[in-house]
Amino acid sequence: MVLASDEMGQGDAVLGRLLMKGFVYAVTQQDKLPETVLLFNGGAKLSCQGSDSLEDLKELEAQGVEILTCGTCLNHYGIAEKLLVGNVTNMYEIVEKMTGAKKIVRP
Repeated sequence: MVLASDEMGQGDAVLGRLLMKGFVYAVTQQDKLPETVLLFNGGAKLSCQGSDSLEDLKELEAQGVEILTCGTCLNHYGIAEKLLVGNVTNMYEIVEKMTGAKKIVRP
């Protein structure tokens, strides 16, 4: 699963963040969970302190889902010290995970 923004869709930002929170929660309720969640660009904010999706991402991690957040993105937004779930990754691993995936889900 790829989360490249902290918003789902385009248009109203407040609605987009609400939809993303609902999307991440809905993923926790599925019978088949993703192997990995990749967070980059604005999506990196979802795995950090203050995110409305933080508890849901922690739940996914507790169920064995690998949570990986782009280190360059964390540094760009100045939130590297606020990462609270998963691990930091780089573009090489992001590309490896995406090219090796049977299917990629993006909201």
